Amino acid sequence: MKAIKLNKVYIWAIALIMAGCTDLEIEQTDSIFADLSGEFNGVEAGPSLSALYNSVRGQIENQENLYALTEVSTDEFVVPTRGTDWGDNGVWRTLHSHTWSATHQRVKNTWNDMNSNVYNATTIIDTRSSPTAQQAAEAKFLRAYSMFWLIDMFGQVPFRTPDEGPDVNPNVMTRSEAFDFAVTDLTEAIPNLPSTGPSADLVGASKAAAMLLLAKFYLNKHIFTGTGTPAAADMNQVISLVDDIKAEGFDLQAGFFELFTDDVDSETIFFTTSSVGNNIWNGLHYKQVVPDQAGGWNGFTTIAEFYDLFEGDPNINTPGSGQEERRGFVPTDGTNFGIGNGFLIGQQYDANGDPYTDRTGAPLVFTKELPGLLGNNERTGIRVIKYNPANGAFANHKIVLRYADAHLMKAEALMRSGGDATALINELRTLRGATPIGSVTEQDILDERGRELYGEQWRRNDLVRFGQFTAPWSYKEVSGDETKNLFPIPATAIISNPNLVQNPGY
Repeated sequence: MKAIKLNKVYIWAIALIMAGCTDLEIEQTDSIFADLSGEFNGVEAGPSLSALYNSVRGQIENQENLYALTEVSTDEFVVPTRGTDWGDNGVWRTLHSHTWSATHQRVKNTWNDMNSNVYNATTIIDTRSSPTAQQAAEAKFLRAYSMFWLIDMFGQVPFRTPDEGPDVNPNVMTRSEAFDFAVTDLTEAIPNLPSTGPSADLVGASKAAAMLLLAKFYLNKHIFTGTGTPAAADMNQVISLVDDIKAEGFDLQAGFFELFTDDVDSETIFFTTSSVGNNIWNGLHYKQVVPDQAGGWNGFTTIAEFYDLFEGDPNINTPGSGQEERRGFVPTDGTNFGIGNGFLIGQQYDANGDPYTDRTGAPLVFTKELPGLLGNNERTGIRVIKYNPANGAFANHKIVLRYADAHLMKAEALMRSGGDATALINELRTLRGATPIGSVTEQDILDERGRELYGEQWRRNDLVRFGQFTAPWSYKEVSGDETKNLFPIPATAIISNPNLVQNPGY
């Protein structure tokens, strides 16, 4: 049996020094080391790989860290404070308003989660752990996945080998160096991953999943490496990889909301067995309850500008309102326990088709506008739901990667390399019941990605790539500050590792 000889240990001295400053308290995950001596004899590859998948599953299930940074910091979601509900010391408001700091808990947790994944994957990949070729490839996929978020959100990646003890400060890769490292991981992994088409077996890494993630790296290369201009060769890589994914058996599928169930479909490329309950309940009203499951927490909403990207009457979303499929509808006949799909605006109805009231007795009418991040009542804000509780809050099918994203990536790469993406965009729009576009622009592609992929953790990355993350939108205090394209390195990490350099603006 192979194992690290001693338990992981941590830097505690700095924590004692900083004991009087609670925002900067060093926690166990801030600086992780293999052991005191630096001696590493390997880990059990199989159980360690399972544990790593479980860690990723839990991180994807969580609405507070990675999901919060990738969604609540954008125009897709805002979490307004209602009385004292969802106040949480301002952590949600500062994300949406771009007023976060280096002590923000969600920023710190996400940094720690992704770095922990990278280190744990590295111990599995090490030859002393004797992984099979497939086990090493899966660990490389998960390491590259975690590095993607570190590169994307923080712009630098600390890296520790299993032999380095607590007296060694982790080396820090630049954004460009980390890009090359992750691309190498994926390139080496793909030949040793299984060729798994649409099935119930996509809870692990496959060739298609690794190819989609590799295409993500190439699509963002000009951002990650700082060139600022997409290279035609990189865009051709994206197009080729998407074609290879399609050759694995994946394709667009009609029936948008049917994709977000545990049924096998042709679009899902990688999913986890995470509960989808957080994505169901975080926006629904307290009275919107499903028997034997749970009820709403009355938090997450969207803003009017994002809702208005969809076709249909902007002030109503009941069946027959002229909306495209992806905007969903509010059922008036008790369908799905009275809980609609997509964007819930206006009067809400219970499982009998009777109008709901809120806890004060007022009609439960979700409003398009909010008074602000503060001063909200129970009814303000359009609610968003992609996983319907009629399919179960624990459906064990939380999508991480799917083919429609790849399809839109190909369209973007085609446009950025001088081609015409109109046919690809209209192929998807026709399938989703939306009017075809005459000639597709860059803005059209960004908007289409928003309409197709809302709530799937790609909005922040998309807005940065299209140069619009720092643009103004409702309830956002800071606009035009390009330093906000990166989050700060957490203050505790800066203290723990002097090789890290704080990002500009913080």
